[in-house]
Formats: sequence, C-alpha cells, structure tokens
Amino acid sequence: MLDKLEQFRDRLDQIGAPEKPVVKDGTPIFEHRVGEQDYAKLADVEIFDVNTYGNKIDLIERTEGKLPVGRSMNINENKAVGDNPNRNKQHAFHFTADNCIGCHACEAACSEKNDNPAHIAFRSVGYVESGSYPDYKRINISMACNHCDDPVCLKGCPTKAYTKHVEYGAVLQDPDTCFGCGYCTWVCPYNAPQLDPIKGQVTKCNMCVDRLEVGLKPACVAACLGNALNFGVVENTPENRIQAKTSMPGFPDPSITQPNIRFQQTTSTQREMTRTDNMPLKYHKQDDGSFRSVVDEKDGKEQSWNLGRLSSRENPLVIFTLFSQAAMGAFALIFLGPLLGIESLTGFTGSGAGLSLLVILMAMQAIGLLMSTLHLGKPKRFYRGFNNLAHSPVSREGLGVALFFGFMGAFMFFQGLAWYFDVNIFNYVANVFGVLALIGSAGGIFYMYRSYRIKARPFWDHWQTACSFVGSAIALGSLLTALVAVMGGVELYPLLTELAPVAITGLVIEAFGLYSHAKHLNVEQGEGAASHYVQCTTFGKTYKLRNLTVAINIFAVTLLAVLAPSGILSLLWLLPMASIALASTVSRALFYVLVIPTTMPGAFFWKNKGFEQHARDVGLADMPQVGIIPDLH
Repeated sequence: MLDKLEQFRDRLDQIGAPEKPVVKDGTPIFEHRVGEQDYAKLADVEIFDVNTYGNKIDLIERTEGKLPVGRSMNINENKAVGDNPNRNKQHAFHFTADNCIGCHACEAACSEKNDNPAHIAFRSVGYVESGSYPDYKRINISMACNHCDDPVCLKGCPTKAYTKHVEYGAVLQDPDTCFGCGYCTWVCPYNAPQLDPIKGQVTKCNMCVDRLEVGLKPACVAACLGNALNFGVVENTPENRIQAKTSMPGFPDPSITQPNIRFQQTTSTQREMTRTDNMPLKYHKQDDGSFRSVVDEKDGKEQSWNLGRLSSRENPLVIFTLFSQAAMGAFALIFLGPLLGIESLTGFTGSGAGLSLLVILMAMQAIGLLMSTLHLGKPKRFYRGFNNLAHSPVSREGLGVALFFGFMGAFMFFQGLAWYFDVNIFNYVANVFGVLALIGSAGGIFYMYRSYRIKARPFWDHWQTACSFVGSAIALGSLLTALVAVMGGVELYPLLTELAPVAITGLVIEAFGLYSHAKHLNVEQGEGAASHYVQCTTFGKTYKLRNLTVAINIFAVTLLAVLAPSGILSLLWLLPMASIALASTVSRALFYVLVIPTTMPGAFFWKNKGFEQHARDVGLADMPQVGIIPDLH
C-alpha cells in the first residue's frame, strides 16, 4: 500500500502543477487541479479598443487612470495579484446556442464551485422552441450575470453592496453588506441576483475572479460539455466561432444595461419562438432578424376572479405604500388648509379632532415603516438603506419618508403645546416643522414613484404609477380626514362637503392614469402588454370590478357633496369611504402581482412559475424533502 502511495506521489511530481500565487501564510488564490486542460485556460490573442456600445475595453483608460494597475482584489482576504496581462480589460461570456445541449453541467459546476444550496442558482438554463415535428426547433439559453457596462443593480442597491471592478470588469456583490430588500432582483433584466429567503440576502455570479487570477476560465465554462460557453476579453470571437451578437431570441433589450455577453446562433428559426414556461410571451422575428417579445394568449380570453392570488410576498409593501401615501395626503390637507384660509380646516386643525388625526397619521406611518422593514431579509440592518443616496431611488425614498415621519412628529408635538397652553410661539415652531414634513413627504412620494420606473418591469414603467401614488395620497388623505370628522361630532360635518372635491380630484387622477395605462398597453407589445393580458383574463373580473368601483366612488362622493346630508344621514359618507379604501387595496395588490419582468425564459420545475403555483396547489411546495424553500421573503 505504501509503495502505491509513493508511486502516486512520483506521478504527480512528473506531471507538475502550475505555479500558484500565494501570500505569506501559503494560501493560494485558487487551488486548481493538476493538469488543467487548455480549453479551461484563458487565451486572448486579439484585443479591441472599444466594445459594441462604444465604451473603452481597457477599464483603466475608462476611469481616466484614476485607479492603479495591479491592484489586489483581496479574494478571500488574499492580497496576492494574478499575472493575467489582460487583467484590467472588460471580460465577457460568449454563448453559442448552436452547441448547447441543455445538459445543465454549467449550472452544476457553478453551484458546486460557489457551494450554493439547491434553491439558489447563479447560472440557469432555459429554452425557447418553435414549430412541430418534423420541423421542430429548440434554442437552449444558458445565462448568469452579464457584468454589464451600465449595471442597474449597482445604481439601484440602497446598501452599496455592488461594485464594478476595473479588474476583469466584474460586477461583484457583497452579501454581508446586503440587507435583503431584493430591489436588485427587480431591476436586473436577466434574473442574475438571487435572493436567498433563508439567509435573507442576495448573492450572484462573481465571474469566478479567483479562477481568472490564476489564468483559468470560470467554472461553468470549463464544465460545458458542448463547447457552448466560452469566456475572454469582450468582443473577442472565440476559436471556431463566427458571430458575436448582443442578442438572441428570448434575451431582453441590451440597451437597458449594456450587458457583456455575446451570442452565436446560426441555425435558422421559425418566425415565432415560444416559451416553455407559463408566461404569456413569445418572440416574433422582425425584418432585421432580431426578435421582439409579443403577447402569447396561452390561456385564452376567459376571465376569472382569482382573489386568493392577490396576496403575495409584497403584501408588506402594499401596506407601506398605501399607509404612507394616505398619511402624506392627510397631513398636507390639515397643514395647508389653515394657511390657505379654509375656515373649516382651520377650525379642525386647531381642535382636539385635528390632534387625534395627527396621532392616527403617526401610527399609520409607523406601521408602514415597520412593514417595509419587516419585508427586508435582514430587518435589523434597515439603517443601511441610506448608504446609496447618490444613486438609489430606494435610499432617497426611505430618507424622504423617514424625514416626513420625524418632522410630522415634531409638528404634532408643538401643535399640541400650542393647543394646550394657547401660546402662539408654539404655532410658529410647529409651522416650521410642518414645512419640513411637507418637503419630506414630497421627496418621499416622488422617489417612491421613481423606485418603480424600472425598464426591466414594463408594466410599472409608465407615468400611470405617479397617477396611482398621487391619486391615492389625495383620495385616501381626504378620506382619513373625513373619517375623523364624522367620528368627531356634528359640528365637524360641514367639513365633509368641503373635502369632497379633494377626494374626487384624487379619484379622477387615479382613474385617468388607469385609463391611459390600459390604452397604452392595448397597443403595446412585450412584457407590459403580457401583464395587461393577465390583468384582463386571469384577474379579469376583479379588474373590471375595481374599475367600476372607482367610477361609482366618484359618482357617490359627488352626489353626497351636492345633497350635503346632515344629522344622522351624514353617516352615509362612511359607505364611499369603505369602498375607496377597498378599491385602493385591491388596486395596489394588482399592481404587484401583475408585473411580468423582462427575464430569461424558464423551463425546469422551480424556474417555471406555473409549476410553482401547481406545487403550492397540490402541497408539493410544503415538502422540504424535495428541496423546496418556503416563501419566507
């Protein structure tokens, strides 16, 4: 036995191992195998000056020399630096669809390399297909992070967990900095960032920079059986390849992020390529050979209620947005009303009823902030949400709402002192904080709107989102004020008539936005139109009832304003109030559940949303023995 061991050691010595960059403690950057094959090694011969998007490939030049050459990436706290001569050039994956056999070896190698659990996959394989036997075409697509020139994940992340490195052009993410809001998973068109509901944090493809430092290609490339994946400096067409296109059927619009991936697909296809998941999308070939996503009416035109499916993992955000907007609208009313000389609001604000409303608004905003915090994967790290005020609309939204909450509290405190002690100086101080609270609310609601203008989610990327948020603030704000007036006593009932035009204005703004949005999507194509198709079919009856309720609410509030019921009949105001609140809740729930992102087509089990729903219906999703992770986020 000892003789065989010695023979094995001698054989290893004969083969030899590549030299490994080390630090003082002898730890290598990456422990690669003895005798790595040539196809697994980086081998760039030709280097271009600029890429397809007109950007410099040399990233040191792109930063105008502000960053040093030969900087350590500090991989696993290792200070060693690799000797790759193209270390500061933008690298990219090259995928040849003609060669991919859909074996998922790249997925397995990636997960093994990164020690990923079963429910997380940095690289995924899906496919689109067309035709029927014998003229059947199938295109496999292997996709991970594309380490884009304009990474929207980096700009959107409120915690600054993302960095675009001049080394290889890698977009790296720090899970320890992340607090699990998942916003990067919304803005990325390629489903690259992966939110782990167990750990409450996001992780993603890291380009295997530790392998690159020792001259090896990423693990997924080295494992590819069909030679479909390759890797190197961007724009370099690998050996035996003839194309380096920026798009292929099923790939989202490259202009969103300028992704660093290139494609080859020479096999002919039919004019229509369909997805094998349940997304109502297909891809239509245009005259220039490119493909555009269009609606695929898979489930026909049958309309349903599906009220149970209105509930989603975004329920905390439904509460946060509605409560915040209602609080902002009501505060604007009771603060600006007296300044504008509206007599009934002046008396209301200076009374005990006005202070009661302020207490309600503080409680509602506190609940909203609590819900948004609990929505995080790591709620205790909520304070990191202000790290990226320079770029992230989420950071700015959080700051605006937090300032509104704090300044409104100060306004309430000094308003209470003025009411209790009848000292005018307290009114002046309260007004200063009131102006600051108003500014905070304006910033909060504006960046709340900007947070949803996401190109990767076309259903949200429309000015109707602003109409929805502003309309809700005005309508729900006046509704809250009217509710306190009804409960406050007969002497406050005249205020209801004056609040009616305000509520009608909010409802009309929201109705106009809904109408314009539907009109736009009826003639549009792509994921936004697909969301509208689901809205009109899967949730068709709920959608129609919501629209009808908005119209009835406008009519009912107008009628009550004209009739001005008094005495006990003033309680009739409670009916449209309840109806407005219900319609707003359903509308906001639809806002979240309908969105279809511009992501890659899925095909295999838990990548297929239709299968996920089936698994929940039959109980498979509740069986941990099959590797399923419950919806914890």
